[in-house]
Order: sequence, then structure tokens, then C-alpha cells
Amino acid sequence: MTKKRTRRTHSAQFKARIALLALRGDLTVAEIAERNQVHPNQVTQWKTQLVEQAAAAFDAGAVGPDLAPVVKELHAKIGQLSVENDFLSGALGKAGMLSAKR
Repeated sequence: MTKKRTRRTHSAQFKARIALLALRGDLTVAEIAERNQVHPNQVTQWKTQLVEQAAAAFDAGAVGPDLAPVVKELHAKIGQLSVENDFLSGALGKAGMLSAKR
């Protein structure tokens, strides 16, 4: 019975490096795949992705998803924790225990 091969995951930097090598054209896709131990079809897919998404690197509006709601939620959480922290440090002081703030 043959042992089943597990999938490998590659970092974004590795994929970008391989795609740039393929785009440069100094080596064939087969040579790049052999040297980096990936399938030639994978090299071609990464190269295609790089070409299709290259414009996004220069588009300021397409950098990422709109993070304003997330930032607003995080700021609210920080405010809530600050109020709780101040309340608890005051309560410790009134109870005669050591203060959290030294």
C-alpha cells in the first residue's frame, strides 16, 4: 500500500519569488519547477495570478478591505477596558488593598 502524500503550503513570499522567476523568462517553467520542487502547472498558475493582480499593487483604493468598522469597534473596546481598569484600580484603593497603579 502506498503512503498518501500530504499537501504542502507555501508562503506568499515563496509564491511571489517563483512567479517573478517565471515572468522574467531566464529559465523555463520546467526548470523553475524542478529547482523549487513544485509542479510546473503550479508555477504557471502563480505566474498568471501575479500578472492578473499586478495592477492592484499600484491602486491605492484596492489595497485591502474597508477596515473602518473594525477600527471603530476596536476603539470602543479600548475605551471600555480603560473605564473598567480605572474603576477597578479605584475600588482596590478604597478597599485598602494595593493599587494597580504604583
